[in-house]
Amino acid sequence: MAVPKRKTTPSKRNMRRAHDRLSAPAYIEDADSGELRRPHHIDLKSGMYRGRQVLEPKD
Repeated sequence: MAVPKRKTTPSKRNMRRAHDRLSAPAYIEDADSGELRRPHHIDLKSGMYRGRQVLEPKD
């Protein structure tokens, strides 16, 4: 069985883990309503998606 010859330093360990963090979710401002929404998702307030009425708007 393979066994490490030397202890991994904290610097090398942290460099390896540098990409394991969670990324913040992306939000964009809707051009029509000005509300924040996720990209490629329906604006639930107005019911619009890519310039088309998809859902009935909420009151």
